[in-house]
Amino acid sequence: MTNRSVVHSTFVVERLYPAAPSRVFFALSNPAAKRRWFVDPHDPTPGRHEMDFRVGGKEVNAGCPSDGQMHYFNAVYQDIVPDQRIVYSYELLFGETRVSVSLTTIELVAEGNGTRLVMTEQGAFLDGPDVSATREHGTGELLDALGAFLSAEA
Repeated sequence: MTNRSVVHSTFVVERLYPAAPSRVFFALSNPAAKRRWFVDPHDPTPGRHEMDFRVGGKEVNAGCPSDGQMHYFNAVYQDIVPDQRIVYSYELLFGETRVSVSLTTIELVAEGNGTRLVMTEQGAFLDGPDVSATREHGTGELLDALGAFLSAEA
């Protein structure tokens, strides 16, 4: 018998980028741009990325990290305010097992000559294979990759 559990967690990750909110928003919303930075740095296998950036649109990102099983990020965009806010809900699956369901809000705030990105994730972590601390760390790595992308495009 499988033990069932759910752990609710909220975390916030912030980054300051030396780019205007419009450039940061573009990197988050343009499928070709996002495909260049929204990748698992520990995933040796090329993945699949599909993105329909509109309210009600879906995004799918799949890859196979070193554990050998496919990981799926399946998102639905709930709210979009250009250059200011993106809200989406998503599920994360390891193989066919749903490990979490989350609501994520990304806020972009002009600060000096740059942009402060504030990402808040409210998650329900299911049955133990993934935990909030691991997700927060991975989110930080992705936002660092976004920063590197923005710096390279400057």
